[in-house]
Amino acid sequence: DLIVQTVVPAAPNSRVFVDPSYDYALPEGSEIPRLVLESGEAVAGSEDILAYLDDTFATVDGGASSSDDEGDAKQQSMDAVFKAASFLPSILRAGRGERVCSAASATATTTVPRPTKPLVLYSYEGNQFCRLVREVLTELDLPYELRSAGKSSPRRAQMSAMTGGSSQCPYLIDENTDTAMFESADIVRYLYKTYALWTPPSELLEGASAVVTPLLRPIYQKLAPLQAGSSGEDTAAYDAAIAKATSEIEEEVASNAVVVYTYSLSPFCTEATALLDNLNINYKEISLGKEW
Repeated sequence: DLIVQTVVPAAPNSRVFVDPSYDYALPEGSEIPRLVLESGEAVAGSEDILAYLDDTFATVDGGASSSDDEGDAKQQSMDAVFKAASFLPSILRAGRGERVCSAASATATTTVPRPTKPLVLYSYEGNQFCRLVREVLTELDLPYELRSAGKSSPRRAQMSAMTGGSSQCPYLIDENTDTAMFESADIVRYLYKTYALWTPPSELLEGASAVVTPLLRPIYQKLAPLQAGSSGEDTAAYDAAIAKATSEIEEEVASNAVVVYTYSLSPFCTEATALLDNLNINYKEISLGKEW
């Protein structure tokens, strides 16, 4: 139940390893995780860090018997269940939180917005919604103060006093914009909108597009002429219609910086226009109907 003054994301392509001017820069090859103490001394590696935390902060009830086999067995079972449960999100969200996303990577011509005051996150390890937020903070390469607030933590009362009665986690405080909010989906949306160049597309839609679209491409190719009004009998008329449509498309493209052809009920089209809106890009949308 600790407060970590600064959690510094350290993905392989983080500023920690690629920007020598970064306040938290480390030499290439430095071991992660790495705990820096108030004295400036560093403890590296998960086993050594856990040993240090146990030795320094763990409380021991002197009246408890170490020979309580039943209690030990119960604790071991609970630990095993917890470890198994912690692996499930890793499988379902493989790859998330492992690298800084391109939307948060500065280049020679782009500057990524960064907070000047540290973000504060109330969180606890066993909550999968808190994990979603921590993953995104890593993907955006944003340091933050972590305030542990498990279900028996006294910080629950502090949260309740701050929020008017709620102690729900995750809870994000951003003094840079005078923002405080619950709900992981809202927090993730806010972080990308505020501290990224754009919001990445939906994971579900991205996965569906990558898997389903190639399978359906042959069907699309067969049905496209039928949708365009060709019965296959009068090829000359069909070719003339295609030539006319091509000319109209070229005219639209030439007269507008960005043109998007959409179906109003398609989630893929909605995702594309939402991205353009988030980037404040002016575009002309031409709807081809409600659905494909």
